Amino acid sequence: MKMDSVVHKCEFCHPEAQPKDLKGIDSSAHFGPQNDVKSDSSRYSTKGFTLIELMIVVIIIAALAAIVVPRMAGRTDQAKTAVAQADVSSNISMALKLYDLDNGHYPSSEQGLSALVTKPSGAPTATNWSGPYLENMPVDPWGNPYQYRCPGVHNTSGYDLFSNGKDASEGTADDIKNWQ
Repeated sequence: MKMDSVVHKCEFCHPEAQPKDLKGIDSSAHFGPQNDVKSDSSRYSTKGFTLIELMIVVIIIAALAAIVVPRMAGRTDQAKTAVAQADVSSNISMALKLYDLDNGHYPSSEQGLSALVTKPSGAPTATNWSGPYLENMPVDPWGNPYQYRCPGVHNTSGYDLFSNGKDASEGTADDIKNWQ
């Protein structure tokens, strides 16, 4: 079977060979060798984001941040106060109660909260010390050690446990304490 050779004669390469009834053919139908490689402008025009699109996204993110950040700004102090309150009323208090259950008394003011981390020396003796009751020495969210007194000034039958708060001064309104 013999195939006739195909002669390429399209309106782009050979306008004189164009039949009269094919004048309305779309030029995108031409697949000649000169159109096999796309030009640089058509290659980059459909990929990626434009600078305007990126700027719009950045503006939207900045607008959302401008709304959210002021609402969260005052929450840091509230969160620190809540953590200190939880330490005073629950976490350290529970460790002190366990110490009391094991030894029959709370650590003295001199032994302090370090008696919850390492076995204390001195009076009163911790004969049944089963600690550590805390992993580390407790510090408040502002980086200051919690204050402990036993017997307490305000809780005379127990202990006073408190944080001096953000201002680190005892007796001010921001103190977090285990008494009213």
